This record gives sequence, structure tokens and C-alpha cells, in this order.
Amino acid sequence: MAYKIGVVGNKESVMPFKLIGFDVAYAEIESDARQAIDRMAQADYGIIYVSDRLLINMSDVVEHYKSFVRPAIISIPTHEGSNGYGQKKIQEYVEKAVGQNIL
Repeated sequence: MAYKIGVVGNKESVMPFKLIGFDVAYAEIESDARQAIDRMAQADYGIIYVSDRLLINMSDVVEHYKSFVRPAIISIPTHEGSNGYGQKKIQEYVEKAVGQNIL
């Protein structure tokens, strides 16, 4: 079974993903992003990229979906640049996996 890839964020940030065929959901505020993520998760998306500007205050959503095999919720920077959220999460996952910070 092939799973779809979705992207959630403001229009300027997600438009390039739409051009390459990903499904996109425009969200300017967290409540819209939460609804889009939940909708995509229910529709069996395998990966959902979310702009770090929105995801930084939605750790409960990340924690909720972390307990499932799918979807993977992945932070991406916006067109304005990164706020460091995605890098911080990767560092936490690596540290948890190997027992120390190797980054």
C-alpha cells in the first residue's frame, strides 16, 4: 500500500511542495494546523510535514502521533527560515537512541 505525503503550513511555505505533487493544507494558525494534521492522519497519510513555526507550540500533537506507526510528523522550516525546532527534535531522538548527544 502506498501512503500519501502531506504538508501543512502557510501558503508561501507549502506551495513548492504542491508543485511536486504533495497534498497540502494551508494553515496560518495552530488550530487550523491541528485540524489538518488530524484529517490527514485519519486519511492514512504516511508522512506529514508541518512548518516549524506552527509545530513549535504543538508538542502534544507530536507526542500523540509518536505512539503510532503512521503518520510521521516532521518539522520543516518556513520560507522565512528555521526557528531551530526541527533540529532540536532530531537531537533529542538521536540522544534517546544512542544514549548521548553525538550531534
